[in-house]
Order: sequence, then structure tokens, then C-alpha cells
Amino acid sequence: MATKKTPTTSTKKKTDKTKAITKDTIISAYMEYVLINEKTPKSIYKFAKEHGMTEADFYKFFGSFESLQQGIWTAFFDNAMKLGQKNPEYATFNNQEKMLTFFFVFFELLTANRSYVMFALKEHGDMMKNLSQLKSLRSHIKEFAAGLIEQKNEEKSFKILKQPVSVFSEGAWLQTLFIIKYWMEDTSASFEKTDVVIEKSVRAIFDVFETSPLESVLDFGKFLWKEKMN
Repeated sequence: MATKKTPTTSTKKKTDKTKAITKDTIISAYMEYVLINEKTPKSIYKFAKEHGMTEADFYKFFGSFESLQQGIWTAFFDNAMKLGQKNPEYATFNNQEKMLTFFFVFFELLTANRSYVMFALKEHGDMMKNLSQLKSLRSHIKEFAAGLIEQKNEEKSFKILKQPVSVFSEGAWLQTLFIIKYWMEDTSASFEKTDVVIEKSVRAIFDVFETSPLESVLDFGKFLWKEKMN
């Protein structure tokens, strides 16, 4: 009976090189590298070689490790949007429900990749360096929020009732940063407290642009005060 030949090392490398290199495969390889080595790679050449690709393969999608880091957050955003829109009822949601859906799915994805996210946002002692990787995410969040408020403004007959898009979109981004920080410090089972923060903060930011925001803002403030005291 013939024995099955074990592939040699050279054969394995050849097989690996035949695999298509995509943006997702590079992102997966980078995240795995960081989690295993507990540090970021220093050389694109070495990183590419260790993962069966060339520098040219890497540069087809990212110009640097910094742009790759931003690309990971963009991927989180894109996947959250796609998954949220797969809900059969998504098209019937109002704008507040659409944003709420996005945040719930977005933080589910962050939770599924919590080890990487925690490392990435705590890598440097300088918080500004850590937040620099969120540049592309900020643009996407603001664009998404701007689209929602523009739709809301179209429903209003009088110009005086319309709200400034730039203020709303920036507020949505600041809320995102707040929720991320809360989620990083959340020790509740299944991050249930983060879910509450998401629901209250989204309701508050939308109500700020309505006629009677005080109740939601106070409700959100009371929740945060209670959490701080506990």
C-alpha cells in the first residue's frame, strides 16, 4: 500500500504563494502577528516574507503599517454597516434605530476582536498616538451621521428647525470615542453595561436635535453618575 507523501517545506511555501493576497488576508495576518508577538512588526519586508507575500503585494493595499492600522478600523465600520443592513427590517428603521443598530453591531465586532483592540488602543503611553489610527473611522462615522441628520432636516418644513450637520456628525464621533472608552473599562457580563450606554447615548444625541432633549440628557447623565459611584 502506497504511503501518502508529506509535503516538503519548499512545497508548502509554493502552495502558500499561490493563495490570493487580499486586503482581508493582510489584515488577518497583521492582527494575528500582533496577538502572538504582543508587539507590532517593524519591517514590511520581513512581515510580508513571513506571511507568504511580497512587499509589492502589501503595497497594493496599504502604504504603511499606519495605514494598515487605520484600515482595520475601516473594516470594522464596513462590516458593521453590512451586517446591520442585512436585517430585513433595516429599510423601515428610522434614523435613530439605524444608528443604534450600527453601534450594537460595531461593538459586537470589537468584542469579537477585543484582544487586538485593547492592544491597539493601549500600545503607546501617549493617548494621541493610540487615537491616530482612528482617523479613517472618524471620517466614516461622521459621514454616516451626517447622512442621517440630512435626512432628518429634509423632513422639516422650516429652515429654523433644521440642525447643523457638522455639529451633529462631530457629536456622533465624540459619542463613539466615549462608548469605546466605556467599553474598554466595562467588566460586566457580556458587556451588558456598554449596551445600556449605547442605547442611552444614541437616544440622547438624537434628542439634542429635537425640541425636548433635557429628559434624555438627564437620564444619560444619571446613568453615568450611578456607574461612577459604583
